[in-house]
Amino acid sequence: MIPRYSRPEMVAIWEPESKFQIWFEIEAHATDALAELGVVPKEAAAAIWTKGKFDVARIDEIEREVKHDVIAFLTNVAENVGDEARFMHQGMTSSDVLDTCVAVQLTRATDILLADMDKLLAAIKTRAYEHKMTPTIGRSHGIHGEPVTFGMKLAQAYAEFERNRERLVLARKEIATCAISGAVGTFANIDPKVEAHVAEKMGLEIEPVSTQVIPRDRHAQYFATLAVIASSVERLAVEIRHLQRTEVLEAEEYFSPGQKGSSAMPHKRNPILTENLTGLARMVRSYALPAMENVALWHERDISHSSVERMIGPDATITLDFALARLTGVVEKLLIYPERMQKNLDRMGGLVHSQRVLLALTQAGISREDSYRIVQRNAMKVWESDGQIALLDLLKADPDVTGKLTNEELEERFNLDYHFKHIDTIFDRVFGE
Repeated sequence: MIPRYSRPEMVAIWEPESKFQIWFEIEAHATDALAELGVVPKEAAAAIWTKGKFDVARIDEIEREVKHDVIAFLTNVAENVGDEARFMHQGMTSSDVLDTCVAVQLTRATDILLADMDKLLAAIKTRAYEHKMTPTIGRSHGIHGEPVTFGMKLAQAYAEFERNRERLVLARKEIATCAISGAVGTFANIDPKVEAHVAEKMGLEIEPVSTQVIPRDRHAQYFATLAVIASSVERLAVEIRHLQRTEVLEAEEYFSPGQKGSSAMPHKRNPILTENLTGLARMVRSYALPAMENVALWHERDISHSSVERMIGPDATITLDFALARLTGVVEKLLIYPERMQKNLDRMGGLVHSQRVLLALTQAGISREDSYRIVQRNAMKVWESDGQIALLDLLKADPDVTGKLTNEELEERFNLDYHFKHIDTIFDRVFGE
């Protein structure tokens, strides 16, 4: 992943030095277990821990000749360990090391992503309570519908990301498996106890049937989960982008002193962070499809999945880590304009209360069809006047309405607070408080 969209802690998981360190620990723990079983000398297992080291440049040099990364790694370690190194990798195959390493890397990456999500959830919750009762317009099809609160919008985002966190916990569990089963996964040349020992030491569960490789349905679910989370990132980002439009301007990204919005137009304040998040979400989603295509490997294994995972493993986790952190910053610093929200609520001459009038007329004895017709014919006059005519005034002058409802009853249907009587219930459901 390019540095522009990367954070050091996540990048470090995928660096060659980190990868080879995991490889070394897998091999060393496996040799320990083999020594306990009497398959290799205990002195050899101890020597691997004390003398074992590697050099990334040297591994790359050897690989250029042997054309095999695991063999290059083992050769380099053997150069440092000496004769005892012949007991490394006893009964193992390359996939035992590679697949178990990927499992370790993805679980560690997931722990960072979970921490990211906790910070995002905390930021959303803080802003949701801050604007719990701030009136704003709810839109359907991009058109004014009925009043909501800005806190309710954020409560929805919180609930969605809380679900995503639960999905990510399950994805971590799904991916955190170890395979040390040897060629074609039969344990013919290595005891299953070795796998159990390595799994415990590396913080993984054992893979029930590895067929030489860990089944890729696990990875497909994992990357699909990251894609869903990325889609939720985009959903909130798109909402903010719409709210920042000049004609709306109910909220906008923080614009720091000295920041420039356009090389040509000095007045511009653009939603560049949330636009960026939309783009990053597209990338994370794109990694889900090749992960699913990796599921169908030939027989007990092939390596058509390998090149894919070398790319999507780092890229998906690094990109999502960056995106979650960026979204957290956007939410924390988001500029929110309650006065503009109220102005937008009022600009359509009270049309947002049309349903309440419709229901009042049906309760007063008029059929739903006739009630709808009566309210709509008045509402369209307001719509066509661009809100310059007030719906309440038209209704008070309509004999079909006043024959059933008093002015006081009509005015009560235009009470904004009516729409917010269950906000506490919604917050209790979302936040459990």
